[in-house]
Parts: sequence; C-alpha cells; structure tokens
Amino acid sequence: MPDLSQVQLLTELEPVAEKELNRHLSLARDWHPHDYVPWDEGRNFAALGGEDWDPEQSRLDPVAKAAMTLNLLTEDNLPSYHREITEYFSPDGAWGTWVGRWTAEENRHAIVMRDYLVVTRGVDPVQLENDRMANMTKGAHSDDLYGLLRGVAYVAVQELGTRISHRNTGKACNDPIADKMLQRIAADENLHMIFYRNICGAALDLAPDQAMEAISDVVTTFEMPGIGMPNFRKMSLVMAKHGIYDIRQHLDDVVWPVLRKWQIFERDDFTGRGEKARDELAAWLESTEADAKRFEEQRERILAREAAKRDRVGV
Repeated sequence: MPDLSQVQLLTELEPVAEKELNRHLSLARDWHPHDYVPWDEGRNFAALGGEDWDPEQSRLDPVAKAAMTLNLLTEDNLPSYHREITEYFSPDGAWGTWVGRWTAEENRHAIVMRDYLVVTRGVDPVQLENDRMANMTKGAHSDDLYGLLRGVAYVAVQELGTRISHRNTGKACNDPIADKMLQRIAADENLHMIFYRNICGAALDLAPDQAMEAISDVVTTFEMPGIGMPNFRKMSLVMAKHGIYDIRQHLDDVVWPVLRKWQIFERDDFTGRGEKARDELAAWLESTEADAKRFEEQRERILAREAAKRDRVGV
C-alpha cells in the first residue's frame, strides 16, 4: 500500500482534529496571567529613579533560576513554533482553529513567567532580555521533523516533557506563588499533549507503518526545543542534576507513557517497515534504560561528594 500524502493525511485526520479541538475547548480553563503575579512586590528600576537588579534581591536558588530561565526562554520561541506547526498542519478548518487556540494559550506562559521574574526580581532582567533577543533571533528550526506525522509525534512527546519540567520547577522555586503559577502552566501543557497524542494515535490506526516510522525517528533523536538557546547545556545539566528534568524522567514519565497509550508493542497491524521501526525503537529504549541507570549512579556519587564537602566545611 503506497504512503498517504500530507494532504491525504490532513484530510483523513481532520474529523479527529475537530473532535479533539472540541474536547479541548470543553476542558480548557480560562485564566489570567495577572492573577499569578505578586504585583505588590514590584518597584521601579534605575531608569525610572529606582534601583537596578542585584543578585541579593532574588529569593530563587541557582537551580530554580536556571530552570525558570530555560523554561521561559523555551516559551519565548512561540513565533517559531507557530510557524512550524502551521506548516505541517493547515490554516483552515479544525487544524487552523487549533493552531490559533494553541498559540494563544501558549503565549500566556511566557507572559506570566516573565512578569513574575521581573516583579520579584528573581533573575537579572537585563541578562534575561539579552538571552531572549539571542534566542528568538536564532529561532527554532526542525527541518528533520518535516511532515504531519513527525510533527505530531514530536509535540506529543515535547508537551509532556514541558509539563513535567514546569511542574518540577514550581516545586524547586520554594515559593507558593511560583508553584501555583507553574501548576497552571503545566495543566495547559497536559491538555495540549493530549490533543497531539490522540492525533498521533489516530494516525497509527490510519497509516500504521508511516506513523511508526515517524514515532521511532522522533523518539530516538529527540531534543527539547530550547537546545540552541544561550547557556542551554549548562542550565539543562543543572536541572538534570537536581531532578527537574533528567534522562530517567524523560524515559519513564514521558516516552513510556505515550508509547503505552499508543500500544506500540501490542499492535499487530505493522508490515515489515513498521516492524523494523518498532525494533529500532525497542533497541533505543533498552540502550537508554542503561544510560539512565548510569546517570542515576553518577548523580548519586556527585551529590554524596558535595554533601560530604558541605559537612566538612560546616555549611
């Protein structure tokens, strides 16, 4: 059976997109960014006669600063994500309505996180703005994710990963306001994930081999969208070291849940192509499980050494 074209896939899957859009609209909760910002903590910076930022003004520790900055800069690249998702969906019908709604909801995330950080002086606002300019100028490009199937497989995984990162960042901030704010953002990300996950599930039923190849390609080469931002590696390592988002969470809390939902290893509707892609995915899962165990062991040793050092110096 020949592969379905992008137009055929979009046409066949549009009723599913409409159903999922309606489900999303029935579940999505309206909320307002200004309700999650402690405005009474705000004060002018030097340009208006106040005081510019100083590290002592922040109540966030280095882990929370790194996580909040990385998550916000990722959300900042929404124009790039909007462009790409429009390219592999359609500006018309249920697809177009979803893209608009998703974009509007995602935009709130950057708005509220930046307002919180600036008002509470959680991070250096000058550095944050410089990094935003650099990050958005570079943009996000996913040339290897060309096409509908790879696109929906990617965002299904990415949205769930983002949800977990936001949720754990909220806990790391040690501030009930930040925690509540990031819980609200994480709830949005979860609903977005369900839309994309269900579209991808329908694609598996429609074109099993094509979808399986897309899923295998995406999962085995996955990178979070913020990979090109300033200091991404440094911030992501801090987050992994302190359990905000690491390889174990990615495997156990992101990859495996979506694979189980799609019943990847229970399906019997693949031909040789699909079975080959599934075998490649299985090999990656086995290898990544070993990587996760090594990472956990290494992290445990590092944290133990650091704790012993603190005990010696009486910190």
